[in-house]
Amino acid sequence: MRQVARIFIMLAAVCLSACEQSHNEVEVNFIEINQGRVKGHFIPQLEVVSFKGIPYAQAPVGDRRWQAPLPATKWRGVLNADDFAHKCMQNPLFSDMQFRASGMSEDCLFLNIWAPQERTEQKFPVLVYFYGGGFIAGDGSENRYDGADMASNGILTVTVNYRLGVFGFMAHPQLSSESAYAGSGNYGLLDQQAALIWVAQNIAAFGGDPKRITIAGESAGSISASAQTLSAKSIPHIHGVIGESGSIMGRFVSSLAQSESQGLALAEAVLEGEDLSIAALRALPADELLKRATQAGYQQLLPTIDGKFLTDTPQKLFETKKFADVPVLAGVNSQEGSYQQLFGEEEVTQENYLLALQKLYPDNFRKIAALYSGESTEELKRAAQDLMSDRFISESTWKWINAATTYGSADSYYYLYDHIRPAMKSIYNRGQRQEISDMGAVHSAEIEYVLGNLDTNPIYEWEKEDFEVSTMAQQYFINFIKTGNPNGDHLLPWPKFKTQQQLVIKLEPFITDLKKVEERYLGLSSL
Repeated sequence: MRQVARIFIMLAAVCLSACEQSHNEVEVNFIEINQGRVKGHFIPQLEVVSFKGIPYAQAPVGDRRWQAPLPATKWRGVLNADDFAHKCMQNPLFSDMQFRASGMSEDCLFLNIWAPQERTEQKFPVLVYFYGGGFIAGDGSENRYDGADMASNGILTVTVNYRLGVFGFMAHPQLSSESAYAGSGNYGLLDQQAALIWVAQNIAAFGGDPKRITIAGESAGSISASAQTLSAKSIPHIHGVIGESGSIMGRFVSSLAQSESQGLALAEAVLEGEDLSIAALRALPADELLKRATQAGYQQLLPTIDGKFLTDTPQKLFETKKFADVPVLAGVNSQEGSYQQLFGEEEVTQENYLLALQKLYPDNFRKIAALYSGESTEELKRAAQDLMSDRFISESTWKWINAATTYGSADSYYYLYDHIRPAMKSIYNRGQRQEISDMGAVHSAEIEYVLGNLDTNPIYEWEKEDFEVSTMAQQYFINFIKTGNPNGDHLLPWPKFKTQQQLVIKLEPFITDLKKVEERYLGLSSL
């Protein structure tokens, strides 16, 4: 009898444990937010719960096209958040973008959340990540942005969909006359802002701390993150910011007059007949509008100083201290641009270098040649690569962190990412093995590393060294998100930007002086 009793006790204990575990999973899988109840998906190997495809705003369709986003409506019952929603309207442009979205639609204002399963009394820091893609492509479902690994490291991670191209950034005089602030454009940035506010209002239910939100992004996402720090409604919700290659401080913003003029030209090119009204543009199906705008050469449109999201130039907003004075971690890759972009098919010689510079800077090409100098073929390649990288995105990134440091009081940290990514698998590269540049890390190469997503992205032939760099780089980012300081145990100490030093991230990281680089940036921006 005693043996039987022991068996019954053991079975009861097992059942109780299972019931308790099931109960705990139910507690973290079902979340009550302002809009209703949400059911997540448990990822047992990482002890993470994901919530995919949560609407943070109403669908921007019909008369809502080219309007600021409205708060999402409430739903009845339970929203089963087990799959990614639609990606926003875009053309298939970049082979390294691997989407998991359930199709494409103008109805695309959704976000995704990855939260640690185990809840504590202390709320988790939050990372809100904006994807890159030149404001014309990208999606929060991409493998490289997956938030599960960051969540397994104690960071509640959010990816955000926002409108792109003609849908997200077209300004037009008629749209400006419709608005209360006499401006237009920036709808994609307003989407991001709405998502950030949604996170601040709802993230505590998922275990996140609304007072510890770090925003981040790469390329257009980095430009977006820098822009959000300059927008009044976003500023109260930003605790820290990470920028990977890009900022609004460069050539990635237009005046309202310029953007409205472009919008008028776009409407004339896209619409057939005499009706050139916004109503006629809104009447076009989304896929037809995308097709016509692309064919007319209006695939990419830039952010605008619209009077609502951005009330002045970025430089003036910094100078007048109308920005989020929060810790900044920013940097660039060592090969944002290539020397071929300057030389084209021409041989790399001193004569051809000067001729190419003269085409770009007819009045100042000798000053540029002095800033970006070289004698040998390899030196000329490096000089040309530095110039094209700076012109594209590196100078603007430095201008951002320099302005934030000059006019703010929070700490900032600058990096140069220099780990060369391996070849793309032939199946993803039209059957051809990809040639790897030995001159540095190309634009966007760092994303999978810093987010811990090498395993999640099957595109590249990852090797042992890649995982070592990822472990190091991700830890810097994790430390920054948690504390506002990237430094920690077993990491090379990363000096503050104000010391005029930067961290070079590669297999064997090191610290380098920024003075010569800053001279280059200052010289370039003065021309």
